[in-house]
Amino acid sequence: MKELTPGEALNKAAAYCTLCERCVSEVTAKLTAWGVPQGEHSSIIERLTSEGFINETRYCRAFVNDKVRFNRWGRIKIKAALSEKRLPRELVNEAIDNIDEEQYTASLAEVIAAKRKELKGKDDRATQQKIIRHAASRGYEPSLIFKALNYTGDEMDF
Repeated sequence: MKELTPGEALNKAAAYCTLCERCVSEVTAKLTAWGVPQGEHSSIIERLTSEGFINETRYCRAFVNDKVRFNRWGRIKIKAALSEKRLPRELVNEAIDNIDEEQYTASLAEVIAAKRKELKGKDDRATQQKIIRHAASRGYEPSLIFKALNYTGDEMDF
């Protein structure tokens, strides 16, 4: 693989950032994978940030929104994933705090309903424990899981 010039690396990184929201750690990893010398990373990152290709606040919001809506992740798992990307704690907390509570509880209800259906409607203690473990593995808070399981009929009682 031929080594990229700084200009080529910048253009390639800008194109990478236009595909979807990216954070600094993702772009840095990509630059490393492309063989861009470590010394050039900071100047490329600064340029991408100043031109709006990288915006970690925007990235955090998009990441949180996508994980709640499409992946049905809970706050705990989302926070852990964002921490792995070395994002500032304040940005992560702000994005987590902006989760739409109605959408979040609906997402948890869907996770529980899908697992309950998968377990073929059994309603014994072992089934409840499997549902609790499944929802917890998705990153939902235990208190919210227990509250959601305190249902009446087919509707979740939040």
